[in-house]
Amino acid sequence: MENHVSVGHLERVLLPLTFGKHQNHGTEFTVLAVEIWDTGIVVNLHLASTNGSEPSTPEIAIHDHFGTEYRLDQVATVGARQLQFFAPSIPEGTRSLTIRCAEPDGASFVVALAVPAANGRGGETLHGHVKRLPARPDGTRSNGLGPDMQQEAS
Repeated sequence: MENHVSVGHLERVLLPLTFGKHQNHGTEFTVLAVEIWDTGIVVNLHLASTNGSEPSTPEIAIHDHFGTEYRLDQVATVGARQLQFFAPSIPEGTRSLTIRCAEPDGASFVVALAVPAANGRGGETLHGHVKRLPARPDGTRSNGLGPDMQQEAS
């Protein structure tokens, strides 16, 4: 088992437009966020029991349009929060992820998430959403705005 957090770096955090809430065999869970690390994917869940007992670990599966096989590597639970670590990380060019509940009678949809391009403005991705934009001919850093907008912004 690889410790994704200590050996990797965080590339993106995906927040669902609507929280993926699902009920499965006495456990209700909500997908709060999905973290994309260079070493794997972390699905952040909130667990709740529907029958008064301790909530069980939901079986979830991650799918992308490439058909990548993501395998569950680790589960960490603290109170009502659970982190499920999947490997590998997403392949370059992935534009969406779908999380399904892997129920015995067939997988059911939980939530779909858009994966933004690594860099939408031509800069270099450093950490997460922090970008370093290319230098202008005068040697200063561009703010990403055109010449007219730069004047208005100053």
